[in-house]
Amino acid sequence: MKSHVRYACRLCGSSAPRWQGRCGACSEWNSIDEVAGPEPSPRARVSAGALRDVAGDAAASLSSGIGELDRVLGGGFVAGSTTLLYGEPGVGKSTLALMTLCALARRHDVLLIAAEESAAQVAQRARRMGDIPARLDVATTTSVESASELLGERPRTLCVIDSISAMSDDALSSVVGSVPQIRAAAERLCSIAKATDTALLLIGHVTKDGELAGPRALEHLVDTVIRIEGDRHGTLRTVRAQKHRFGPTGEVGLFEMVGDGLREVLDPSMSLRGPELDVPGVVLTVTNDGSRSFVVEIQALVAHAGGSTKRVAYQLSSPRLSLLLAVLEARCGVDTSALDVFAATAGGLSASEPGVDVALALAIASATLGFAVSPSVVAVGEVGLAGELRAVPGMARRIREARRLGARAIILPASADVVDGDGLVLRRCHSLVEAIAAARLDVPLAA
Repeated sequence: MKSHVRYACRLCGSSAPRWQGRCGACSEWNSIDEVAGPEPSPRARVSAGALRDVAGDAAASLSSGIGELDRVLGGGFVAGSTTLLYGEPGVGKSTLALMTLCALARRHDVLLIAAEESAAQVAQRARRMGDIPARLDVATTTSVESASELLGERPRTLCVIDSISAMSDDALSSVVGSVPQIRAAAERLCSIAKATDTALLLIGHVTKDGELAGPRALEHLVDTVIRIEGDRHGTLRTVRAQKHRFGPTGEVGLFEMVGDGLREVLDPSMSLRGPELDVPGVVLTVTNDGSRSFVVEIQALVAHAGGSTKRVAYQLSSPRLSLLLAVLEARCGVDTSALDVFAATAGGLSASEPGVDVALALAIASATLGFAVSPSVVAVGEVGLAGELRAVPGMARRIREARRLGARAIILPASADVVDGDGLVLRRCHSLVEAIAAARLDVPLAA
């Protein structure tokens, strides 16, 4: 095949019609290199057919052996597909990948290509998790050519590349980790995975802003993009699919970081709940995430400000906190203008959906006015700027989860489409003022 010459920026990967001193895309000087490539082949004739005549069988999934990961993947990995797993340093990317390899190696041949660690380091981590299966192989290389040869000589069910940012293509002159290198490595590895029906798992890094490092084209090349999140000083880890060509992306998997790796959180509501606190500023709510519902404890603390006031939200939405403080002052007479306000979720699970508005507002009102909300009462609903309560989706699921965790009553919007409380007393409220009155301990729980 004939080759032709083209020019590309070694930093951003953009193409140029001729050599130039400055890249027009990223404005860097002396970053344009001459790149040899194959001559474009002539276009083949394309024909169209009826869509209803095309077979649409669902792709068969291979269980990873980890229930929480299978939940996010919609059943497991698909042969020939490429999955990108990324997250902040130390959050557990390599640990989750190694757990998956060990689980699959009990039934299938799997391979780990370590581009950042030695085989001894990988083995040391694997032994902390337990026995190492015999069908788990490891190779240490940063060469895309070597990785392709390993997959071509003996196909594997799953291959993990740790990490894609450390892989390099010898045909490119750009530095390792640059945009052209990452894109070229991903393209070649995706092709070999499809050719060998190998499920490929790429581990990626993040930038200082928390975004996926590398070109945006990397997300388009792969079939699935998964992000693992969590406070590195805490134990809870959440796994979410941001893109998934073989299923929905709304599911979330929960893990707990322990001494020997990651452990699945099978009952999140029970794990996230702490001791029942009969103190001001603590309110229970139920949040929906994907097909799951979690009982979450919202905590608020107010204190006299020494100077300028502070509003701090941890694992909650900061804009929603500011909005609710304004609504409490304007519509409910709860003045926090001279107070520092701190709000957080207990347990480390993020709860930023509008369905937690009522609980967050009640926690702030409770802490400011000095009354406690019963631990047997949960609050669910969205708060509008007029102080009205608005219904949120999935109320029936929220009520079932609250009852399972021992709640006796639920404060909810009057407009909520719920007929039966499933054993819970329904305290329907039109406004936030009514919700504050219903949350006081001296309000009886009878309907």
